[in-house]
Amino acid sequence: MKSYSQIYALFLMLVFCTSCRGQFKTGLQKESIQSETKNIIAFAGPNNITRNIIQDIRGNIWIAAFDGIFRYDGKSFTCITHKVSSSHFFSLLEDRKGKFWFGSIGSGVYCYNGKSFRNFTTKEGLAGNDVTCIYEDKTGNIWFGTGNGPSCYDGKSFRNFTMNGGVNAIIENKTGKFWFATTGDTFFYDGKSFAVSLHDGKPFKNVRTIIEDKKGNIWLGGKDGLWRYDGSTFTNITRNFVGSIYEDRKGNIWTGSKSANSQDLTPSRFDDKSLLGSVNADNLWVLSRYDEKFLSNKTPIITEIKPEEGMICGILEADDGRIWFGTSNGVHRYDGITITDFKDK
Repeated sequence: MKSYSQIYALFLMLVFCTSCRGQFKTGLQKESIQSETKNIIAFAGPNNITRNIIQDIRGNIWIAAFDGIFRYDGKSFTCITHKVSSSHFFSLLEDRKGKFWFGSIGSGVYCYNGKSFRNFTTKEGLAGNDVTCIYEDKTGNIWFGTGNGPSCYDGKSFRNFTMNGGVNAIIENKTGKFWFATTGDTFFYDGKSFAVSLHDGKPFKNVRTIIEDKKGNIWLGGKDGLWRYDGSTFTNITRNFVGSIYEDRKGNIWTGSKSANSQDLTPSRFDDKSLLGSVNADNLWVLSRYDEKFLSNKTPIITEIKPEEGMICGILEADDGRIWFGTSNGVHRYDGITITDFKDK
């Protein structure tokens, strides 16, 4: 498994990054399509590290975990990738055409149309075979964050960007600028050139997650905690390590982070070895909700939920308002009072 080398950082003074140059990959090899085999249906969900959770247009919950891609229809789980790949899955996306993309560690990305799979790797032009995030931009291009930098796929070919490390998160903000968070610095891209984002003359290091809220604020989480950028000023919310950020329909911000009382056991990378190590200890991580009404306060109102299940990775508010989140021990659901796990008993 490749280690993720350092790169990227954030705003204030923009320094053009000459080492980031676009490269086009054309002439894809013949499609590699696998017919869907019989899937495993069970009442239990994943039992391993769960990295990402989404809900599709039909209401199904999709889960990317180290033991496969799972679909939950409200009654039972189906392992979609059983017999297709034994890779650890890290990321997933449903695009505007209804196709699903599954990012793996070591085996590239799989495109699933509901019946068959197509696998893209470096042989087809993907920048790297460790795919840690997937994002669809406003024009319908699919972006993949890999251990070797980002790849942009337009449906025919890949455009790769050379960077000195792996990409943790990609977003396109309301103004059309792209933000790239990595284990090194954080960049943004205006379609022509890359710039390192700085705060007080220094880049943000080891940013693991980044979102834009409904008001246009950019939220960043990682080694240096949780930060909000309103277009002119960065505000620090917490210094505790933050691994995931999510905004619910009411505008509340949810995070998966280390608890204030935990030791500094921040993993140097998000892989199976680090996640199964010390960060798997109970009481180190909390699911936090920052009340939307008090987000602008210096001391926001925070509700902390302690699942005692190790690292929290990936957060989703389902259509019914319940919060789903992944941990190093599977997937869980929070209804505002109790936490339900779906592990095999």
